[in-house]
Amino acid sequence: MRIGVLTGGGDCPGLNGVIRAVVRKGVKEYGYEFVGFRDGWKGPLEGLTMELNLATTRGILPKGGTILGSSRTNPFKIENGVERIKENLAKMNIDALIAIGGEDTLGVATKLDSLGVKVVGVPKTIDNDLNNTDYTFGFDTSVNIAMEAIDRLHTTAESHHRPLVVEVMGRHAGWIALHAGIAGGAAAILIPEIKFSVEKVCAWVESRFADGFAPLIVIAEGAIPQDGDMKVKDQTLDAFGHVKLSGIGDWLASEIESKTGRETRCTVLGHIQRGGSPSAFDRVLSTRFGLSAISAVAEGDFGKMVALHGTKIERVPLASATDKLKVVDPSFYAESEIFFG
Repeated sequence: MRIGVLTGGGDCPGLNGVIRAVVRKGVKEYGYEFVGFRDGWKGPLEGLTMELNLATTRGILPKGGTILGSSRTNPFKIENGVERIKENLAKMNIDALIAIGGEDTLGVATKLDSLGVKVVGVPKTIDNDLNNTDYTFGFDTSVNIAMEAIDRLHTTAESHHRPLVVEVMGRHAGWIALHAGIAGGAAAILIPEIKFSVEKVCAWVESRFADGFAPLIVIAEGAIPQDGDMKVKDQTLDAFGHVKLSGIGDWLASEIESKTGRETRCTVLGHIQRGGSPSAFDRVLSTRFGLSAISAVAEGDFGKMVALHGTKIERVPLASATDKLKVVDPSFYAESEIFFG
């Protein structure tokens, strides 16, 4: 068999681990050939490829990003996009596709599966918001990066006796903010699932100062104040209809300063959270996902996504990954509130 592999959406620590595992097992156990499609769905759309074999995938496990490149190309928004993909797959004698990506990439994969393309999905997102899998690779790395940044910022907050706001990724789900905030001892954690009160945040700030400490607030980029809206950079949309989020951390810092009279600074971690080498957990998880994905191909179990359930890697319907977002349960968030203020 001849298998195509692509990575789409935002880069993520662990992508190379999946590619490596897919190729290693596919070549050694099944004797398959592989074609790497460059830059997400743009690859099969425009016939952009690179060779994938044991030599080209050796030594890539600890590398961040993806050797295949990525993009947010949506073939369903391009004239004759799906037809072009089918034609290119046929021209290259591709028997099946392994699509590694998040909500948008796997959403395209689900539609292609319904149109007769043989696809197996691998879940990827640092936001950990894909449905029907306990964790996605990249999440653990991003949480650890955010936690380390929070640890470092605590010392500056204490030295200058000022509140600090740390903005982390999380458009619609607050998993990174919640885990990093708990691990980093934040004075408050603000997530998209629950609108926050600026007055309550200011009360937590003053409470922390009253105890002799400088507060650090962790806020997800998609968090929304009770009397406001999501902060966006502009109204332009990407190929999947997403606006560019920007500014909630700076806005909150300004509100805290104006209401408490305390000089407040904001640090936006941004792409730092998803760059660099993957953690041990993500290296193992991405490897296990890759091994399971190529086994699904070998067994002809298409239209499925590999998923982590407990400690087991299982296969679930591809469509189930994107039929809803996996968001933070309010009861889990409520557990963390005892540490606020």
